[in-house]
Amino acid sequence: MIKKDKVVLAYSGGLDTSVILKWLENEYSYEVIAVCVDVGQQEDFSAVKEKALSTGAVKAYVLDVKDEFVKDYIFPTLKASAVYEDDYLLGTSFARPLIAKKLVEIAEKEGAVAIAHGATGKGNDQVRFEATIKALNPSIKIIAPWRIWSLKSREDCIDYAVKNNIPIPVTKKDIYSRDQNIWHLSHEGGNLENPWNQHDNSIYKMSVAPENAPDKPTYVEIAFDKGVPIAIDGVKCTPVEMIYKLNDIGGANGVGVIDIIENRLVGMKSRGVYETPGGTILFAAHKALEKLTLDRATLNFKKTVSEKYAQLVYDGLWFTPLKDALDKFVDSTQEYVTGVVKLKLYKGTCAAVGSASPYSLYNEAFVTFGEDDVYNQKDAEGFINLFTLPLTIRAIMKMENEKDGTEKQVI
Repeated sequence: MIKKDKVVLAYSGGLDTSVILKWLENEYSYEVIAVCVDVGQQEDFSAVKEKALSTGAVKAYVLDVKDEFVKDYIFPTLKASAVYEDDYLLGTSFARPLIAKKLVEIAEKEGAVAIAHGATGKGNDQVRFEATIKALNPSIKIIAPWRIWSLKSREDCIDYAVKNNIPIPVTKKDIYSRDQNIWHLSHEGGNLENPWNQHDNSIYKMSVAPENAPDKPTYVEIAFDKGVPIAIDGVKCTPVEMIYKLNDIGGANGVGVIDIIENRLVGMKSRGVYETPGGTILFAAHKALEKLTLDRATLNFKKTVSEKYAQLVYDGLWFTPLKDALDKFVDSTQEYVTGVVKLKLYKGTCAAVGSASPYSLYNEAFVTFGEDDVYNQKDAEGFINLFTLPLTIRAIMKMENEKDGTEKQVI
């Protein structure tokens, strides 16, 4: 009996990966090992595993990595204040390196020659998966069916699934491409591909529409220790509990839905509707606490780092020397980002309305409009004279030249 090569497939049980599993078997006679990585998506994982085996996988893994995902991927990005193009909280982006890392680990364990994924040739995820695989084990072959097979659309995949008796969770009427994890849920495709179309609120799965949120605000307090959230309303939470609870609170208030056009790494623009209720609350709280505890120069420079950090994460460059170096800088800035932030949630809005920290740089004695004994207002005169000295010198030069009225000669 000829021994077949093994391939590890990033498997979700959805349309694309279900078709890919059967395609790898039909076209190349691979032994397919399906690996479903649980990063918090709402799935019946026992059913996913059973479906993989019934579709033809020789083995199926379900790996629960939610705790690792939150502690080692979400929280570092939160501490870095990394937001892509001012809007996107990177929900899909930072899940991919972790998933790819687990695929490499299983491939090495099983002696697989290749890793296959369902990312399309038009998207960012192909880069994120493959950059991670190459960074961790470049000897493993990569198979990306969307770049090589004859199927050209999701409609083709549906037809292929029907032909091969593969049960699928979508129809040609409900054809949105969705990605979910504990942090967010994205919606792409369908009528969203025309940027003129207003998205339908019925697509929401984690949130209510802002207009359907309660008519009175909800207040929530988030406690941080060195930039990491640790408690909600005074009650300590595990990292995973933290995200789930804030998703419920934020979702009930219509918080965290964005509809954006973004620039993909591969060169085109795409449109997506993203639901990130808990993440939106955490980013707002963390931002407010940093404003209370970081000095002006550090806060301003960190904005530059945050933008670069977001770009690295979006581009799939998680396992890189620059990312490691930026993490060290970010961690140093978080030394005193400890305290509590109070937020007001109301019909889709999320605003920090109070903050407190033992390391607060806000000193009421210095900023009060009342009488104080710590600040000599006359000192400001000398400061302004020195601060504006370049302007003064330039103005004197211009006045002298205008008064002279003669053209200056360069010797």
